Amino acid sequence: MSLFRISSHVSFGISKFVINKPALKQVFPTSFVGITRLYASKPKTLKERLSELVPEKQEEIKKIKKEHGAKSLGNVTVDMAYGGMRGIKGLIWEGSVLDPDEGIEFHDYTINECRELLPKADDGEEPLPEGLFWLLVTGEIPSKEQVQALSAEFAARSAIPSFVEDLIDRCPNTLHPMSQFSLAVTALQHDSNFAKAYQTGVNKNEYWLYLYEDAMDLISKLPNVAGRIYRNVYKDGKVPPIEPDRDYSYNLAKILGYSDNKDFVELLRLYLTIHSDHEGGNVSAHTTRLVGSALSDPFLAFSAALNGLAGPLHGLANQEVVRWIFHMKDVIGESPSDETVKEYVWNTLKSGKVVPGYGHAVLRKTDPRYTAQRDFALKHLPNDPLFKLVSQLYNIVPGVLHEHGRTKNPWPNVDAHSGVLLQYYGLVEQNYYTVLFGVSRSLGVLSQLIWDRALGFPIERPKSYSSALIRKMFEGQQQ
Repeated sequence: MSLFRISSHVSFGISKFVINKPALKQVFPTSFVGITRLYASKPKTLKERLSELVPEKQEEIKKIKKEHGAKSLGNVTVDMAYGGMRGIKGLIWEGSVLDPDEGIEFHDYTINECRELLPKADDGEEPLPEGLFWLLVTGEIPSKEQVQALSAEFAARSAIPSFVEDLIDRCPNTLHPMSQFSLAVTALQHDSNFAKAYQTGVNKNEYWLYLYEDAMDLISKLPNVAGRIYRNVYKDGKVPPIEPDRDYSYNLAKILGYSDNKDFVELLRLYLTIHSDHEGGNVSAHTTRLVGSALSDPFLAFSAALNGLAGPLHGLANQEVVRWIFHMKDVIGESPSDETVKEYVWNTLKSGKVVPGYGHAVLRKTDPRYTAQRDFALKHLPNDPLFKLVSQLYNIVPGVLHEHGRTKNPWPNVDAHSGVLLQYYGLVEQNYYTVLFGVSRSLGVLSQLIWDRALGFPIERPKSYSSALIRKMFEGQQQ
């Protein structure tokens, strides 16, 4: 029985051993994570491990460019240029790859494998997002000790300057939470290590060291920023302190006012993990990469990403789903028959609207992030009326969309479920949901931004054409 194979997918090293997970589980019925403890008595910190990986990855990229630099990744059509660049293969994004059939994979690990293998809190069953961040940065499953150290480091860096607190406190309650979020993140740029180092003329080979510090600072401070916004807009404005010996999700739940509910803390751990990264072509990820490529620091780049995430076609989608379900409940009742639900879905389509939460630009099966949330709901809230409606839609909508014939992927995506779970635990403020999405997305986009600077990626500058030039290019050619 072979426990390892050489992967054709190279990741953070000249070569990569990939675990034969089914065989490993037969030989080691405990967890794969425990095996990492065999290799070192003192676990390395994230920065120490990253310092080892950077020169290896730099050499790997040089080799790839030397051997394959002139090869084509595919053709670009006029339709792609007019169609939001969908299908154009033109970005490098190390942390995750979206497979049309299997869904998102983080360095070859599926959602289910991450839920199984990533370290968990002593009182929990869902993966800690700190572990997912370690995986995104290094391509490796961390030990529990390494994740605990990362949790402690996030807590130690979590304080925000008093002037940023004042800035958030002065925002009117009528200003959208995402606008406040972007504003506060931009203000945190005041203390950017990268911006200060660049002004002093630091060697470009050291850019990533300062950007790493900014990324760690920014991720660490987001619970305080996001929590303060929530407390000001929806509660009493009082912000409880971060607990230095608790994990990232627990502290965010505490600031929001929900840490007494163990199941909500577990949901937040799952939510922050599965929403963290989804390739590099989505709006928030690409915006971070684009703005960062100009050597803007992580605070400026991520603030720009949040403005993209705030759009109805990106991060606002989960609240659109909740509103649509509530409207459906108001029209047809809380316990409708399948036939009644089917009729309502058809009426939505016939009115020229879409069914929110269904379909995806890349996926051609049910989003595994949806499935993970559904598994959570079946365990923790199987009899909740809203969850029952979501389950009915899960069984009905794909068939209707298939019959309708205008949707390539009729299956539910992550947004079709997340809002209903938050509603169940009492976080009912729908305008705030995208803020939670933003906290999660920081883990994915900032992990890649670290590597962008470590690998010396240049400023993005794709070529653009005008419609007149396209017409001229193909004049006289046969159709």
